[in-house]
Amino acid sequence: MTESNPSANDGVSAPAPHWADRAADRSRSVQRSRARSVEQAKVIVDAARRLLGTEGAGLTTQELSKEAGIALQTFYRHFPSKDQLLLAVFEDVIGERAAQLAAAAGSMPDPVARLRFYVLSVLRAVDDNGGVAQRFITAEHWRLHQLFPDEIAQATQPIADLIERDLREAAAMGLLKPNDPSADAWLAMKLLMSVFHHYAFAKPEDGGDMPERAWAFCLAAFGGS
Repeated sequence: MTESNPSANDGVSAPAPHWADRAADRSRSVQRSRARSVEQAKVIVDAARRLLGTEGAGLTTQELSKEAGIALQTFYRHFPSKDQLLLAVFEDVIGERAAQLAAAAGSMPDPVARLRFYVLSVLRAVDDNGGVAQRFITAEHWRLHQLFPDEIAQATQPIADLIERDLREAAAMGLLKPNDPSADAWLAMKLLMSVFHHYAFAKPEDGGDMPERAWAFCLAAFGGS
């Protein structure tokens, strides 16, 4: 799940990403200046997000080092491989997106309305944000999942947490009847991810409102009417 300008966060501050801590731990300078190491890792990830919009699979560590204004050895101190960097990009993008969704829906008092907003916003981004970065990150997700299942699960968890929070609130208010809010939220997140990934490469066959259909499916699964 990505956006047309992956480096922008629309003024929303997501929680400190886990990848930043992992990157800092890899740096030999961590004992001297952990804060500086985390900031340097963020500069690298931000540069990668900018380049992914134009280079996609053609992104090289040399280009990345130039874009970030760092030496190549500095990159490898923080990220042993390009795959480790891509994991950081995934975590950064998804965590940021979850924070944006939560902030945008914060004024909605109805948890069911918030859930609908999340589903529609995520899936309508397929039409709004096409391009090199979206297709590249979508394709790379499945490959990285085979290599780093725990890290990918951690990266996507903020979306599931967001859904679970409002599922529990809706259940407490008697608006929905989920079987298991945690498991249902995880399955809903996986559904959104699968649909998003499919339509990143192929438009809906019947031209219908795919996000609304996905929401109707989720609503029924959550025990709503």
